Amino acid sequence: MLEFLPPLMFITLILFLLKGYPIAFSLAATGLLFSLIGISMGHLDFALLGALSDRFFGIISNETLLAIPFFTLMGLILERTGMAEDLLNTMGQLFGKLRGGLAYSVIFVGTMLAATTGIVSASVIAMGLISLPIMLRYGYSKRIASGVIAASGTLAQIVPPSLVLIVLGDQLGVSIGSMYKAALIPSMLLIGVYILFILVMTIIKPKSMPAIPDHERTLFGFQLFKKVITSVIPPVTLIFLVLGTVFMGMATPTEAGAIGAVGAMILALIRKALSKELLFQALDQSVKITTFVVFIMIGSMFFSLAFTSLNGGIWIENILGSLPGGTLGFIIAVNVLIFFVAFFLDFFEIALILVPLLVPIATALGIDLTWFGIILAMNMQTSFMHPPFGFSLFYLRSVAPKEVSTKDIYYGAMPFLLLQILMVVILISFPDIIKSEKVEKFEGSGSDIEFSLDIDGFDDFDDFGVDF
Repeated sequence: MLEFLPPLMFITLILFLLKGYPIAFSLAATGLLFSLIGISMGHLDFALLGALSDRFFGIISNETLLAIPFFTLMGLILERTGMAEDLLNTMGQLFGKLRGGLAYSVIFVGTMLAATTGIVSASVIAMGLISLPIMLRYGYSKRIASGVIAASGTLAQIVPPSLVLIVLGDQLGVSIGSMYKAALIPSMLLIGVYILFILVMTIIKPKSMPAIPDHERTLFGFQLFKKVITSVIPPVTLIFLVLGTVFMGMATPTEAGAIGAVGAMILALIRKALSKELLFQALDQSVKITTFVVFIMIGSMFFSLAFTSLNGGIWIENILGSLPGGTLGFIIAVNVLIFFVAFFLDFFEIALILVPLLVPIATALGIDLTWFGIILAMNMQTSFMHPPFGFSLFYLRSVAPKEVSTKDIYYGAMPFLLLQILMVVILISFPDIIKSEKVEKFEGSGSDIEFSLDIDGFDDFDDFGVDF
């Protein structure tokens, strides 16, 4: 009977979620329910529940979680001071004379917002409100315009200081500084793939992304140069302060988050946009987001304790550890699983429910957990782009003009979803793309395949932070 309890836990959790209960409470209720079932059947000792208090205290006393409110506060302040609007208007004027120029500007601004605000909802909504009407006015395809905005907004999930990387680093037990460094090249490569796609589309379908006529542009010469400097230099400086201090070993991610929050306030003061109301709103929202994350972590702790105690880890290992193809087969199977699970769950739920179950198997197979984490982060990014439940698509739908249908948004997202899948394939096929000193590629075949990554030269950081 014991072997049936782990799969029953997953079925029960799915039923709770389908009923509409919050994920944190669904996880906790499922964990407690099956702990009591295990105790009543004699499989578990009642003393197991005594471990819950220690684990609960361990989560709420974890100082590294301070990075969550710091990075969130930084992003909210910058988003509410009009930085996104300034960037989009300036980049639109700069690239507008090129065919597809507005699409390039959206990708550029999405990258900047990802590296500063790190909030998907804010990025997508801001670009949807500002750029989408302009792109439609100048004759851009509804689908391409929708797709590039939704995809650029999700860059906050892979571009440091991503909250996904923070949560994954915590669940994998690896340094967040290493995760940030390892994600840098893959994230830039994904941005390059987006740009290349737009370039190809301007050649194949030039009428779908026309250039802005000269008489519609308002900034030229020195005036445009001045606007670029005043709009781009401040956020770039903040990016270097936040990420540069981490990469150079001068600060932990938590300390860098504090620098970013203070830097965002200074930029807001310079722009004369920091009011008491704005600050209180940002603080209030930061507390809500942090509480949301911590509650999910607590719920997942209840679930994982019961699941592990009922030999759920052995059940998962028997399923995934015996797959054909050895290490490569395991990596492919995990990525296929996460891709389909992402149709129904967001990245927080995937990271806190599934990833802890995969870590022991990945460790036993000799897979470097930092490399594994970047692959998973790139894959989980698709959860924001999946029709019909992708959150980026919902955010864009909420602000899109009436002439842009939900069908347009879904079809527009599909090419970028395929590009994200392509990036996962590329990273698995060429593991040395992920920054490391020494990389050994897949060798052998079948169950004899061996894979290992040695991350050298990375500073160890114990702190980590999160994004929305």
